[in-house]
Amino acid sequence: MIKKLKSVAAAILRRIHVAGWFGVAFLFVAGILAWVGFNHALETTNTEEFCISCHEMKDNSYAEYRLTTHASSRSGVRASCPDCHVPKAFGPKMVAKLRASKDVYHNILGTIDTPEKFNDRRLHMAESVWERMKATDSRECRSCHDNNAFDYFKQSPRAAKSHQEGLNEGQTCIDCHKGIAHRLPNVEQAIGAEKGGAPQEIFHPAPVQPEKSAGK
Repeated sequence: MIKKLKSVAAAILRRIHVAGWFGVAFLFVAGILAWVGFNHALETTNTEEFCISCHEMKDNSYAEYRLTTHASSRSGVRASCPDCHVPKAFGPKMVAKLRASKDVYHNILGTIDTPEKFNDRRLHMAESVWERMKATDSRECRSCHDNNAFDYFKQSPRAAKSHQEGLNEGQTCIDCHKGIAHRLPNVEQAIGAEKGGAPQEIFHPAPVQPEKSAGK
């Protein structure tokens, strides 16, 4: 009787062991497939084609971008939508993807589905992007433009002077380069009646003043 019970128990343990290995193999394969699917979706949503799949972007932002040096240049170097708006590192990229999910929400609402609505919200959208770029020290710009690699002798005297002064004053790319890929919002010239444009301080903020030590 005892031998029979041991035999049954051994058989059950063998089946559990085999089933366990099958379970591990299944989870391993399922994990690979899940990662491949996730990565494919991530890369698909990280293409210019996906970015301009809605007419709000294609007819407005993309139409403006196509006329700039970031879209075409004599060297053929091109920075597309995700190059400027999606971080390279995985963590910040996921944050950007989650933040971008609100675009689907506003697409459904039709928040900017006409040129008039788009232009009414242009300043708000631009300031939101500028604020994020400022907070990250223009991280996406620096994927291509590294100030440590600047050759000031190859820049115009004005550009070389502005770059050196800006770096010394703690400024970052987006402080000065705001209209390089999309039209700027209307600028308020402060002459006559209020025209609803953005004040000059938005486009040219005051330099960051270095903190003075307590003993001075």
